[in-house]
Amino acid sequence: MAENPKKGVLDNTQYVDERVHVPEAADVGVGEFNPLHRKLKSRHLQMIAIGGIIGPGLLVGSGNALRLAGPGGILISFSLVGIIVFFVMQSLGELATLIPVTGSFTDYAERFYDRALAFALGWAYWYLWLTVLSNEYNAISLVVMYWTDTVPQWAWILIFWALFISLSMLGVLAYGEVEFWLSLIKVISITIFFIIAIAISTGGIGPQKIGFKYWNDPGAFADSINGVARTFVIAGTLYAGTEMVGITAGESSNPRRAVPRAIRQVFWRILIFYVGMMFFIGILIPYNDPRLLGKGSKTAASPLTIALSDAKIAPAAHLINALIVISVISAGNSSLYVASRTITHMARNGMAPKLLGKTDKRGVPWAALLFTNVCACIAFLSQSASAGTLYNALMTLSGVATFIVWAVIEFVHIRFRQALNAQGESADDLPFKALWYPYGTYFCLAANIFLIFFQGYTCFLNPFSAQDFVINYILLPVFVLFYVVYKFWNKTVVVKVHEIDIWTGRRDEIPRSPDSEAKQRSIWHRIRNVVIG
Repeated sequence: MAENPKKGVLDNTQYVDERVHVPEAADVGVGEFNPLHRKLKSRHLQMIAIGGIIGPGLLVGSGNALRLAGPGGILISFSLVGIIVFFVMQSLGELATLIPVTGSFTDYAERFYDRALAFALGWAYWYLWLTVLSNEYNAISLVVMYWTDTVPQWAWILIFWALFISLSMLGVLAYGEVEFWLSLIKVISITIFFIIAIAISTGGIGPQKIGFKYWNDPGAFADSINGVARTFVIAGTLYAGTEMVGITAGESSNPRRAVPRAIRQVFWRILIFYVGMMFFIGILIPYNDPRLLGKGSKTAASPLTIALSDAKIAPAAHLINALIVISVISAGNSSLYVASRTITHMARNGMAPKLLGKTDKRGVPWAALLFTNVCACIAFLSQSASAGTLYNALMTLSGVATFIVWAVIEFVHIRFRQALNAQGESADDLPFKALWYPYGTYFCLAANIFLIFFQGYTCFLNPFSAQDFVINYILLPVFVLFYVVYKFWNKTVVVKVHEIDIWTGRRDEIPRSPDSEAKQRSIWHRIRNVVIG
């Protein structure tokens, strides 16, 4: 048993794989529920935070967003969702730094509110990453077919299916190393593209000076507010993965140091990689370009590839396409990692079949990995219909699931703060404190709830689209159904704030220094930390 000097002996019946002051040596045992190993280093978390979310969605799916909303529309939707992501990460950073457990916000949902909420959230988050993984299989088949269509699409999916599962079975340290180098390649490549994009726009490279030509013809907005609404779910899906730091914190060797640094980099990731990417593709490509991914597409080119091809830089276009292949390997690796850790945590806590909680002697959750990758074979459905249509449907489902997950993260953060107050603890002593709480957290919660409903309103316009209605809103009643059925079947109860466990899972006691409170209260000090890191 673990003992906390303030709270006494902790209950030994829950959270069996996460303990206060558990020595790392305890993580190397072998058994049916062998704990995951804590081997991710600070540099792994830093690069995962920076480059882990630069995937095929950003490089290919951004073209679909441009087609739907136009250059002005995507800047609005991605900037607004980026603000939401910023506050989600502030909330998650506060929780993950203090209580770095593998279950992350699924664990927090059970401890801070209700086990039934954890059940619904865990399956929703697993499904989110399942659809992201399926998207990646679909994206790689589309992108590779930019070079050749002699190999059938199903064969490319099968090849990468085997590659992803092989990489995932190597263990968490191998995952961290692979992600470190692949993310480094992606960050450098995207930076080079931004430089080339400036040269193309100003006429230094290519046959003509573009400037903001396409903002006037065909225009800044493809379908006014309707186009912006349609791209919110795309933005949500492409931003999905920023919360991955919360999952990796449980396998970090030093979360108290690594997690805050990774969280603070979110500001720059949003500003540079997402908003920057939307800005450059918006000035280099018209939104009505027929080569952009859309309904009826059999093959698809990245907006980056299209822009470089039009500038007569054919070798660079092929290099960008190769970058997309690299990003798929990285994104597939990350998707399987997060989905498997989520379902493993749930299996160990009785919210998923017990078999899915098994790990090998290296701490690899092989059962959850196989289960997730087999389910991702829904990507083969693209063989029976237009690949572009399936891609759009999967992106929408992923986006709605993302908004649901983010809303719950904000909700459990509010419950955590209420528990601190009820139990006489000061938020000023936290090792990482969310910026602008409670205003940012409540705003973000409300914004996510609004987007869950707003993102699909276009299906009600004349003519009403039953298919779009189902795609846009099916996850909401399913999530509620999971919560209600589990709650009544297992007779779970909402945890009272003064009984919430805010101690289990801490690696160390909260550090207290004479000037810590003064620094935490200084708003300018905290803004500097967020912006500069």
